[in-house]
Amino acid sequence: MVDTLGVAVVGFGWMGRVHTQAYARVRHHYPRLSLVPELVTVAEEVPGRAEEAAAQFGFVSTTRDWREVAADPRVKAVSITAPNFLHREIGVAMAEAGKHIWIEKPVGLTAEDARAVADAVAAAGVQGTVGFNYRNAPAVEAARELIASGEIGTVTHVRVRLFSDYAAHPEGALTWRYERERGGSGVLGDLASHGVDLARFLLGDITSLAADTAVFLPERARPAGATAGHSRAAGGELGPVENEDYVSCLLRFASGARGVLEACRVSVGEQNNYGFEVHGTKGAVFWDFRRMNELGVSRGTTYQDQSVTTVYVGPGHGEFAAFQPGAANAMGYDDLKVIEAYRFLTSVAEGRPHGATLTDAVHSAAALDAMARSAQSGNWAEVTGRA
Repeated sequence: MVDTLGVAVVGFGWMGRVHTQAYARVRHHYPRLSLVPELVTVAEEVPGRAEEAAAQFGFVSTTRDWREVAADPRVKAVSITAPNFLHREIGVAMAEAGKHIWIEKPVGLTAEDARAVADAVAAAGVQGTVGFNYRNAPAVEAARELIASGEIGTVTHVRVRLFSDYAAHPEGALTWRYERERGGSGVLGDLASHGVDLARFLLGDITSLAADTAVFLPERARPAGATAGHSRAAGGELGPVENEDYVSCLLRFASGARGVLEACRVSVGEQNNYGFEVHGTKGAVFWDFRRMNELGVSRGTTYQDQSVTTVYVGPGHGEFAAFQPGAANAMGYDDLKVIEAYRFLTSVAEGRPHGATLTDAVHSAAALDAMARSAQSGNWAEVTGRA
């Protein structure tokens, strides 16, 4: 038996569109899914944007006030894709209204914000899924299984990188992303949050860290009107960039492994250069998001001069079989969000979590808070209050 689930999307920028497209596609890839999402309403304060979304995707209704979504009995689940500073307020309100939530990282501006949403979800008995999409890549899940199997031995160290140029242009508009009050910790929340989640997903809890941060483009032009994505604002009044363009961080894991995490939003010449290298006592595994469906794997007993083999993931890895019939057929970024939608809807249907949860968001946010403390003090910081 198949039931419908009334869903809403709050915030219809690029990520709101990605969530909506995932809802539209999820039954194509998972025909046995017992819950069919029904697009009930979309909330967006920018005039005309919600109406455009309804016309394109078929939402039944629109609103400019997300509070109307919380009060709407037709809505049983909500995608929260609004700016970071609204995540706590909206997340808590939706959970208290009995709505299941699929919320984008970093779930607020601080670990306290993430924990407040997690507590509200737990108290309400609803499901909460978080947008840590990179862990959904079949190659990443295959890497995790490989590490857990011991094929590369005991993990000694990992390097996680997230380099992008989305904020590299000096005419990039001074949007909420660059304000401490509304955007939070800059590249820490935007990219390093994914890096922390990948590191934890692969190696387990981070216990302490030492971080350094920098702002390389200290001023940007204020936009004249509403913006979407990473708009430009040449000639506008200049204002200060209040949060970080760059972070580098040394990590210590509960397992005893060591790590390096580096993230930058102004890396000229780098477009979505995200990935990791995990080294163990007998081998290593390498992943590059730009070659999302490949793993570099070194294993054996040679140790010195040991070769690296390219492994193309296929139907036996993660959720690959829901998208392609054979290895080396490409999957893309949007497919990762379809997987996320599937796991969210499965969580709702079964009443138990599948995929990244609010607990994962709290762990990530606690590490980001520790990075900020370490960068300010110049000392190592413990990752405390993780969950």
